[in-house]
Amino acid sequence: MALKKQKFYVVWQGHNPGIYTSWTECHAQVKNYPNAIYKSFDSLAEAKNAFGSSPKFTKKPVTKSLSTDKTTKSEIVVPSLSVDAACSGNPGQMEYRGVWTSDKSEIFHFGPVVNGTNNIGEFLAIVHALAILQKQKDGKTPVYSDSKTAMSWVKRKKAKTLLKRDKSTAQLFELIQRAESWLQNNTWTNPILKWETRLWGENPADFGRK
Repeated sequence: MALKKQKFYVVWQGHNPGIYTSWTECHAQVKNYPNAIYKSFDSLAEAKNAFGSSPKFTKKPVTKSLSTDKTTKSEIVVPSLSVDAACSGNPGQMEYRGVWTSDKSEIFHFGPVVNGTNNIGEFLAIVHALAILQKQKDGKTPVYSDSKTAMSWVKRKKAKTLLKRDKSTAQLFELIQRAESWLQNNTWTNPILKWETRLWGENPADFGRK
């Protein structure tokens, strides 16, 4: 039986940043730490080199998940995607985006479009994130949103918006129909989780316009 290869864990943002030689030690430093940033390496030399520089991730920035069957609201699950929308007026110019939760690196950004609403933007953002994850054959990475309304729309596979449909909203309703069609014709297993702003601060995908 082959021996399990030694891993080295770098914690850039955690209770005590440093290099650790076991997942148990690493997990203790990032558990319950908002927006923790950490990653595993195959050698101590790689870990030391990485720890001395700023983390730059093009893919999922972590190799272990904090989520368990007993995950509580005090824990942020990583790796994960976070989505958010911004709207100037209600309705007004609307845009949305998705980022990696741990380092806020942007994955997608759409808009702005005229005469949208924040809940519509959140709904479209969640579906956009699910579609990207499905394309990557990733059925585990969670998606965070701070909109209960949008989350309920995704669950029902229908955007129950009261926005008036006219010439000015034609493009937006086309996007909504495409999103609803995707939900109705696809299945996904990625958890859609509520971002707990009161506990963790602003959503990592927040546009910072409050």
